[in-house]
Amino acid sequence: MSDNITRLLGIMSRLRDPQSGCPWDLKQSYATIVPYTLEEAYEVADAIARESFDELKDELGDLLFQVVFYAQIAKEEGRFEFDDCVAAICDKLERRHPHVFSDKAVGSISVVDALNTDTVLQNWEALKSNERKDNGQHSVLDNVPQAMPALSRAYKLQKRCANVGFDWPNVEGCWDKVKEEILEVEQTQAGSEELAEELGDLMFALVNVVRKHKLDPEAVLRAANSKFERRFRAVEHALAEQGKSPQQSNLDEMEALWQQVKKKA
Repeated sequence: MSDNITRLLGIMSRLRDPQSGCPWDLKQSYATIVPYTLEEAYEVADAIARESFDELKDELGDLLFQVVFYAQIAKEEGRFEFDDCVAAICDKLERRHPHVFSDKAVGSISVVDALNTDTVLQNWEALKSNERKDNGQHSVLDNVPQAMPALSRAYKLQKRCANVGFDWPNVEGCWDKVKEEILEVEQTQAGSEELAEELGDLMFALVNVVRKHKLDPEAVLRAANSKFERRFRAVEHALAEQGKSPQQSNLDEMEALWQQVKKKA
């Protein structure tokens, strides 16, 4: 274990010391730390998206601290320690990469064949499925976290089902489903209880289209958000040059500027 890891564990232990620790850190539990963990994970993703690698170093450190925090609480409760977390991930990575850490065939797959990305992913999912069964989980949908963002969870549920053959053979089938769901939304009365359900079905169907194109819907939507933000900020800037704000403008004015911005970016 590196000196800095030892130092970090020592800092965490002092922060949680019942006699001389930090009052805020002492009040925390697994559940209260979760929002901070999610926030730190998003900040890592944001630094990567902006290619701000100096910031990424710091954000990864913040995320690592979250792991250390959970491990410290678990140590205090006699459940496990940080080193157990490290050992667990080491064991899992070696177990799920037999094509790297073993000179034996992977089932009916040779080591050379296993170097094909698609084959590796299929084998990874098969190994995960066997692990779930060993842990008493029998549905292919077991262990898909409820707390995941809904868009990411829809993608993961669909991938799990696709891995066992419950999937359209091509993207055209996904598009047909999207068109079917659009029609159902259009036929649903505005303000009715059914509208939210039909819109949810439409969004779920569109995730399938994204998945079929081997894209991550969360990343696709994140990019769309960034593009919209960039363009709308440009509209605000153009209005400011006219001495106006969006609140002082009408839709036609802003739409005209929007179309100009689109041509540039």
